Order: sequence, then C-alpha cells, then structure tokens
Amino acid sequence: MAPPDDMLDDDDYPAYTMGRAAEIVGTSQDFLRRLDEAKLIIPFRSPGGHRRYSRYQLRLAARAREMVDHGTALEAACRIIVLEDQLEEALQHNQRRQQAGTA
Repeated sequence: MAPPDDMLDDDDYPAYTMGRAAEIVGTSQDFLRRLDEAKLIIPFRSPGGHRRYSRYQLRLAARAREMVDHGTALEAACRIIVLEDQLEEALQHNQRRQQAGTA
C-alpha cells in the first residue's frame, strides 16, 4: 500500500465523499449519481457502500457539468467527454511512436 503522502498526490485515490465532491464540482449529489448511471464516472464504494470520488473523477464531473450548463444533454456530454479522452490518448500514443521512430 502506498504511503499516505503519496495517496494525497494520487489523482485516482478516492478521497472525496459524495457531498464534498458535489460541493467541489458545484453541482448536486443527484447529478453525480446520474454520471454514475451514465457510466462516465464509476465511484469507488467504501465498505459501507458510500461513493468516494477521485480528483480525476471530479475533473470529469466538472467537464460534464459545464457542458450540461451550456445546454448539452447529459448523455451526449458523457459521450463527448469519453471520445475527447480517447482522442487525446490516441494522439499521445502516436506522438510517442513518432518520437521512438526518430530516435
């Protein structure tokens, strides 16, 4: 298990309760539940079944909230975010391959 200091710096560590996550993102707890239902973010579950969110998940939720606030349907916002992230990952992969080929 990672030392506590490392956990705090880990973007994937589920450090935030649903209430705190909603406060940070500036949305309702219901909105976070809907993101879970849409499979954009699947929060970690504590032994008691409570949802816990990571900083990475909060960034995704904030992106979705911004898009929904501008009139995009929730399901469409979730799909756009997934596609944007897949594109970014593919671009980074291609860039690494190009750099490896020129080395």
